[in-house]
Amino acid sequence: MKLQDIYDARARLDGTVHHTPLEMSETFSRIAGGKVFLKCENLQKTGSFKVRGALNMISKLDLDPSVKVFSCSAGNHAQGVAYAAARRNVKAVIYMPLSTPIAKIAATEGYGAEVVLCGDVFDDAQAAAIAACRDVGGVFIPPFDHEDIIAGQGTVGLEILDDMPQVETVLVPAGGGGLLAGVAFAVKSLRPDVKVYGVQATGAAAIAASYKNSVIALDSIYTIADGIAVKRPGDATMKYIDKYADGVLTVTDDEIASTIISLIERAKEIVEPAGAAGLAAVLCERYPFLKGKTTVCLLSGGNIDVSFIHKIIERGLISRGRQIRLSVTLSDKPGSLEAVSRILAIQGANVIAIQYDRVNTELSLNETLLHITCEVSGKQHGERVVTALKHAGYKLQ
Repeated sequence: MKLQDIYDARARLDGTVHHTPLEMSETFSRIAGGKVFLKCENLQKTGSFKVRGALNMISKLDLDPSVKVFSCSAGNHAQGVAYAAARRNVKAVIYMPLSTPIAKIAATEGYGAEVVLCGDVFDDAQAAAIAACRDVGGVFIPPFDHEDIIAGQGTVGLEILDDMPQVETVLVPAGGGGLLAGVAFAVKSLRPDVKVYGVQATGAAAIAASYKNSVIALDSIYTIADGIAVKRPGDATMKYIDKYADGVLTVTDDEIASTIISLIERAKEIVEPAGAAGLAAVLCERYPFLKGKTTVCLLSGGNIDVSFIHKIIERGLISRGRQIRLSVTLSDKPGSLEAVSRILAIQGANVIAIQYDRVNTELSLNETLLHITCEVSGKQHGERVVTALKHAGYKLQ
């Protein structure tokens, strides 16, 4: 692949995909001690960058209307392929893992594709899709491991340099590696001084394990970031990542969840877990070399299931110290709950859930375990609540 292939892809996509906004965040810049910009691919058509690669590849194919295109996806590539196939008036069949969020399935079907749910993770769906495509003589549109896909994703890198020539660091969420490969190739080819890092979830860090090494397939993966939950990155993508990316960072699910809340509260952006990974690397404060830079964090997608948002928010609130969960051993007699409630009220903690446990084997017959979930303003406030209860003589877990 040559840089001209990415420029050709941009010309091919012109007028079809959005040139997405690049927005500065004062809040995140203050945390990072530099300038932090958000590249909002969550506002892209179909809700993610994936439409760029899918459109670029499908637009180049000489397709007979009777031929079906097949693909596999955890959701975002599925919508990109379905959208691109509809524009070419061909049928798309998309294989998706059983765990795929309902919103992504519905959106893919909404673009006219047939969805087949198969396997526990993306890699299982991919194997089934390739086999089905081969059986009927269809055309397979890979989600990341193809140079036409990589070139389409690389157009994001061109836009970043167009809009922010003074950029010093680019952070790119990475699963199979198509976006990271394309952006790193485009950016480094034009600006070798700019640092480009991939960011993965710790529970699905196949690229981090494969970087500057042989391509490694993980035995298992677990992360809330379904969009980057890939056991094995692509051979083509790793070739470009090894050559052009400056490294691969990892972030935890708790850090991702906390970042999603920060994006909602401070940037008014709805971003899926995978899309928040890049910014999470800045906010987690474990990578001091990111501080003080002009940094672009790529928000790669916004296709989050509404029913899943409350789980993300709850997890994020706990990781940020905005919610605390306590287990308090009480005497099982009238007035015990009132005494605990009085302390919580004095400390300004808002009780949002409460549950009694009288059958715990560690309790004596005249004791009960009170499980309490409280809202607090932050970690220091939570510590004051815990200290007040301990000073009152309560045994806490």
